[in-house]
Amino acid sequence: MWVTWSIKEAGKPVRSNPTGRQLRFGAELRKLRERAGLTATEAGQLLGVKQNQISNTEAGRVGVSPERVRTLARHYKCADAALIEALSVMTADRTRGWWEEYREILPAALLDLAEVEHHARRLRTAITVHIPGLLQTPDHARELFRQVVPELSPPDIEHRVSFRIKRQTVLFKDSPTPYLAIVHEAALRMQFGGAGVAKGQLRHLLDMSEREHVTLKVLPFAAGSFPGSGQSIFYSNGPVPQLDAVHLDQSHGPVFLDAEAQLQMYRVLLDRMERVALTPELSRDFILNLLGDL
Repeated sequence: MWVTWSIKEAGKPVRSNPTGRQLRFGAELRKLRERAGLTATEAGQLLGVKQNQISNTEAGRVGVSPERVRTLARHYKCADAALIEALSVMTADRTRGWWEEYREILPAALLDLAEVEHHARRLRTAITVHIPGLLQTPDHARELFRQVVPELSPPDIEHRVSFRIKRQTVLFKDSPTPYLAIVHEAALRMQFGGAGVAKGQLRHLLDMSEREHVTLKVLPFAAGSFPGSGQSIFYSNGPVPQLDAVHLDQSHGPVFLDAEAQLQMYRVLLDRMERVALTPELSRDFILNLLGDL
């Protein structure tokens, strides 16, 4: 049975620079099609559209309605109701986020990170030598951006600081996102900006750790070796496990991973690191002791 693509959807403009979320949506549709054993041409024939309409949708260059998502899922024989609903909600959300004001100022990958955080159901991170961005003070962040290579101009530094602080709204909104941060002792002892900035940063960590939705766990030097050492891992839980994402912070910018094998590996790494880390209560005591040493 052929189902024609609506004129309204068929006439939608092609995006030249789809966001990370739009790319992920298209990639998930492609996975469903490939699992059904269909080519893009065959899928187009089922829907009464040309192959390039399917390809553009899967590349995130063209949006579709929630109804179209459900139609595609039926043709792809997808019985995962939770995933179909999550994808339908994903494509229905057309709101422009606060990060769009930085579209011509900062790298697109940073905006994609803010969008991922905004839509996440839960956030987990583990960092060895840095304080997690969602827990940084402006002074601490500013000092980090002063060390970027190639060197940033003062206005660019301030743009990045303001962007980083605005990302933290996910922890302060009416229904804040649950957040787990595993921070190594090495990061806590780094005195970026001097003792004064370091003290302010440690006090901020203590304040944030008191929030009900924030869990802060310290990995002390005494823990010795542990899985995932040397990596900065950021894990975002989507509405269903298939829509989870991993963000790895690299010198050249953020890298996003979403293959199931990758997601599973980083879930295991974070679970094991969490077991090695101190409890939240002992972690607060640990940070208090560090404050006393400064």
